[in-house]
Amino acid sequence: MMEENLYRDIEEIIEKYKGEATPLLSILQEVQEKFHYLPRNVLGYIAKKMDIPSSTVYGVATFYSFLETNPVGEYVIRVCKSTPCHVQGAFNVLQVLKRELGLKEGETSKDGKFTLEVTSCLGVCGVAPAMMINDVTYGNLNDERVREILALYRR
Repeated sequence: MMEENLYRDIEEIIEKYKGEATPLLSILQEVQEKFHYLPRNVLGYIAKKMDIPSSTVYGVATFYSFLETNPVGEYVIRVCKSTPCHVQGAFNVLQVLKRELGLKEGETSKDGKFTLEVTSCLGVCGVAPAMMINDVTYGNLNDERVREILALYRR
């Protein structure tokens, strides 16, 4: 029954984008919003329903850093490691996060609340160093500001 509901939800999402010329990315984003990541069986189902090769669907799902093919925490923290962020202290930001969360890059906390990742660029070089927590971007970071921001999500 649960599996039936899963596939029905995916079909509804695919149907919603039926008129679009290139709907795959939008579909993957919406499916991820609903299930918090993109399991392999779901990617295969999307490929079958859209009549496109599963390698194409998997390729898109693994190309974009904001799409997850493995389970992640409630809050995904992405630290920018671009050159401007690196020069402005991204390494220190990452060290504070690792220490505060007890995580290494790519790990999820045991309570499932936080996942820590690094990303190549967040596109906010003017406020380097920067990080994102889910869809919210934070810039001009220092040790104290990182701890204040984390406190908001630990509640």
